[in-house]
Amino acid sequence: MMNWDDPFATISQSSRQVPPPQPVIDDEPIPEKPAAAKKPAAQAQVDLRPVNPDDKRVINGMTDINQLAPFKYPWAWEYFLNANRNHWTPLDIGMAQDVHDYHHKLTLEERHVYENVLSYLTTSDILAMRNIGLAVMEKMSAPELQIYQARQVYEESLHTWTYQHCIETIGLNQSEIYNRYRVVPEINGKIQIANRRLNSVLRADIDLRDRDELQNFLMAYIFFAGVFEGCWFYNGFSPIFALQRRGLMKGTAEQLQYIMRDEVLHASFGIRVAKQIMLEENIRPDPQALAEMWAECEAAEEAYAGYILRDPILGYSKEDHVGQYRFIANRRARSLGFDEPYPGAEPTLSWLDEQANLRKEKNFFETRVTEYQAGGLKWD
Repeated sequence: MMNWDDPFATISQSSRQVPPPQPVIDDEPIPEKPAAAKKPAAQAQVDLRPVNPDDKRVINGMTDINQLAPFKYPWAWEYFLNANRNHWTPLDIGMAQDVHDYHHKLTLEERHVYENVLSYLTTSDILAMRNIGLAVMEKMSAPELQIYQARQVYEESLHTWTYQHCIETIGLNQSEIYNRYRVVPEINGKIQIANRRLNSVLRADIDLRDRDELQNFLMAYIFFAGVFEGCWFYNGFSPIFALQRRGLMKGTAEQLQYIMRDEVLHASFGIRVAKQIMLEENIRPDPQALAEMWAECEAAEEAYAGYILRDPILGYSKEDHVGQYRFIANRRARSLGFDEPYPGAEPTLSWLDEQANLRKEKNFFETRVTEYQAGGLKWD
């Protein structure tokens, strides 16, 4: 019997238990089984070689997924460390002034913008959480990539909590807000594009050694990182920031600033992963498929902007929103190594990058100043 306090201790002969007598039938002992019958079944061969980090791959890797280091992708670990420096919860930010602003200061047009931005964002973050957890993370074959994506799943759920906190605190009709993505065509259009482009890679049985499946996965990943998170999310906060610049809804805007920092890292990480896949797998997306993706997504963004900004608000219009989308889309395309879809597009919201690049903020609980050092916030 093993000594569990010291499994390497030698068990003395005197401490060994005497085996119990064998049962008898008709006063005759049951004969022992032949020795061959006692032989244990052959075990599967186990590869006991140490992991060589050079053998790791983003996908289709054959090394031990449970061994974190040595890193092949130290930049992925840096994303994880940076993400943890932006730790917060929606309860840390005061919303009392927002309640007053919404009910006493916002115009009907501004309330329309505020409500529909939250309606779109909360549905989108749930979709993002599911895509990372079910479609992307399990297909990564290097643990340093999975660990950051596990943090990303948490952050998407935190963002959803934040939108819910804003909706609940302001006293909005939750059933109405949460159902708008189903009944407003201009919001539903963006969600349907995301569902169509991402659902095909939610399957667990995808064989990414198949070139057709790999091409489909790459296009879905480029859409998710480059457009869904890199453009639609990044641009999606700007109507609330426009209110903040006029001293309105500052609590909500501060919450969105922290979310925006997360999303900048998400998109930057996803673009880097996509580029690594293209390098390792020697694959490129079809140029026509890319052109169709940009055109479809721009049309959906333009329709969405036309709905939420059917009447412009002070300091912000549909033209501002769509123009900034085109500028950001060019930035994401360059980061991916692709041609710009909108050559010559200029920024229409020159202040938007400031929302992600603020370096210091007051600690929530003390007056201590903390600094958020996020690699990847600079896109060019």
